Amino acid sequence: MNSPLAGKLPAKETLLNIPKLISAYYELSPDISKEEQRVSFGTSGHRGSAFKKSFNEAHVMAITQAICEYRKKMGYNGTLFIGKDTHALSTPAEITAIRVCCANGINVAISENNNPTPTPLVSFAILESNKKSVEKCDGIVITPSHNPPEDGGFKYNPPNGGPADTEVTSEIEKRANEILANSLKDVQSVSYEKALKSPYLKEYDFITPYVKALGEIVDIESIKKSSLKLGADPLGGSAIPVYKKIKEYYGLNMEIIHPYADATFSFMTLDHDGKIRMDCSSPYAMASLLKLKEKYDLAFANDTDADRHGIVTPKGGLINPNHYLSVAIWYLFTHRKNFGKSLKVGKTLVSSSMIDRVCNDLGLSVYEVPVGFKWFVDGLYNEWLGFGGEESAGASYLRKDGTVWSTDKDGIIMTLLAAEITALTKKDIYDIYKEFEEKFGTSYYERIDAPATLHEKEILKNLDSSAITIKTLGGENIESILTKASGNGAKIGGLKIVTKNAWVAMRPSGTEDIYKIYAESFISQEHLKSIQAEAQEIVKEIFKK
Repeated sequence: MNSPLAGKLPAKETLLNIPKLISAYYELSPDISKEEQRVSFGTSGHRGSAFKKSFNEAHVMAITQAICEYRKKMGYNGTLFIGKDTHALSTPAEITAIRVCCANGINVAISENNNPTPTPLVSFAILESNKKSVEKCDGIVITPSHNPPEDGGFKYNPPNGGPADTEVTSEIEKRANEILANSLKDVQSVSYEKALKSPYLKEYDFITPYVKALGEIVDIESIKKSSLKLGADPLGGSAIPVYKKIKEYYGLNMEIIHPYADATFSFMTLDHDGKIRMDCSSPYAMASLLKLKEKYDLAFANDTDADRHGIVTPKGGLINPNHYLSVAIWYLFTHRKNFGKSLKVGKTLVSSSMIDRVCNDLGLSVYEVPVGFKWFVDGLYNEWLGFGGEESAGASYLRKDGTVWSTDKDGIIMTLLAAEITALTKKDIYDIYKEFEEKFGTSYYERIDAPATLHEKEILKNLDSSAITIKTLGGENIESILTKASGNGAKIGGLKIVTKNAWVAMRPSGTEDIYKIYAESFISQEHLKSIQAEAQEIVKEIFKK
């Protein structure tokens, strides 16, 4: 049930106390005996809050030292690019990381003029540098993504430019927790003042090379010629300086909304649960931009590290992420001459089956993987995956010539692609998707959450398909029961049940005491509700065993 505050601006007295949060980052220390205070890499790095002793200076010191040791073991001696978003804990964490890296003799590049740096720009910088550098370059991105203002996040991107895979994060996580358990005795660090004077530290322009190269992946000239009135809302995040540069460099008819950073994010309307969350796929968090939908031919937003996208059109309002992914895939594979049928389309197993239907119609192979963009990195990097997208509004794709652009989610190219699609088709993205529904059927899709203990989440995470004995779901015969993804055979960390016209997937949350039920029906809304209810009963029975 949604909070009565959802979609409304926060009361001033509820805003985050920034000095108190930053003090907690430095003054509070984690208790390594408590699971929730240890270093834990989820689908995309370590996240937590200083108040909860899950994201403090000790964590960042331990993780950074573990990364320094890992890259030395691997022989990565090139530049380590560090980017950060606009969350309050990101700058303190960057300072801590710099101090540890410089003490370890690591060549570090941070953004010039203390600019925030989007996740995709770090990926882009790593890949571009590795084209020229003899020594392998890699990166750190300091961001909790769209999480509330009090949260911090820290992730590692190896030389392939994308989020580190499970094998790498497990090694870094294990070593970081050993360092914490040993009271940080293994951490090498220097003072921040000494780090700033260190020969290992340099400033780097992440923005200009990325912006200048955008013509290689998006038809910027067609957007410019169309004179579309665009509205770009970085939601107070790291895309602010990037959109400013894009507007200045290409002369687009684009207004930048909220063109300033505010670590309390006081301008954000509250999400479904009454919390501030920079989720550009949530109609509640996007309520302010939705009010302006008639003002622009196309409006769009990104979360704080700009790896996610939100598309708003005059007809459709906030376009469902699954719907836009379907449109983007259709457009790229019908309008890019180098996007042939040899390229595969990557989707997570909880993304809409509309993608499968569009791809089947175009004669394209679908590569289905577990949740997490890390599963698309190899395909994008080695250029056999033309597009990789997640149901949570994150995606990236290849350049016009079929070469790699970024191997992490890039919300900026996805928003600009929406402008290109609108400019060249002269259609609202909402209308293009409606054409898919007429051809392939209507999708009824929803994700709901249900409570689960830590023990129950472990049961669900390690399920075997033999635990499911039912033969039908929603009145249809079950065609497959999956605990491993069909594309790469990797463990789902949960379960997916598929019928001819529907599917349901259940997987535990990595950060909250809940499990998530994703479901889709191509029959009706009532059918969707019935398979959701059946899914909850299935899980209850599993928990009883």
